[in-house]
Amino acid sequence: MASNRLMDPIGRLMGLRYKSHPWHGVDIGPKSPEIVTCFIEMVPTDTVKYEVDKESGYLIIDRPQKYSNIIPALYGFIPQTYCDEKVAEYCMSVTGRNNILGDHDPLDICVLTEKAISHGDILVRAKPIGGFRMIDGNEADDKIVAVLNNDAMYSQYNDISELPDMVVNRLKHYFLTYKDLPGNQRDVEITHVYGLEEALEVIKRSQSDYQAKFERLGSLLSSV
Repeated sequence: MASNRLMDPIGRLMGLRYKSHPWHGVDIGPKSPEIVTCFIEMVPTDTVKYEVDKESGYLIIDRPQKYSNIIPALYGFIPQTYCDEKVAEYCMSVTGRNNILGDHDPLDICVLTEKAISHGDILVRAKPIGGFRMIDGNEADDKIVAVLNNDAMYSQYNDISELPDMVVNRLKHYFLTYKDLPGNQRDVEITHVYGLEEALEVIKRSQSDYQAKFERLGSLLSSV
């Protein structure tokens, strides 16, 4: 991967005065992709779906959750990632599908922890252990599954195959139903539950897609 030009000295100084944008202004971490910094938008107690406004970087309310469908883990995205051509190519290569596109969003991640964390809009460090290959219509919408770094209970898990089936099934059920809205039928499927190796590959590809998409942003910050 190319060096992170968005975190040069000028960028760090700007961050002292202004709130960093959680997608563009937060570093993914020096141990990526094995340990990644994540921006958490939602926690299991949330009854509405929050997401980051891409322009301002602030959390906004997307929609109320349908019925009692509540995320069973911390949920957010990995900064400085983007799902575009390389993520879509990988999805097509392992599924045999054609005409898959990236969803043009940062890479989603859910983080398992034993701790009760009361609100989102926070940064955490997490260890990816696998993911869900989710396709929404014709878009690759991967969900990385991770555990909170050094979590007292979940840090023992190094691959999604080691998790209890109930934990995996709860996550799958959420992602297959959280976009359901009355009168709005969605063509969403999870084609594979994949382990650590594929999760790391998806993260690296999303970093490459981000660099390709936002290369000019790094140049602009470096010239300030």
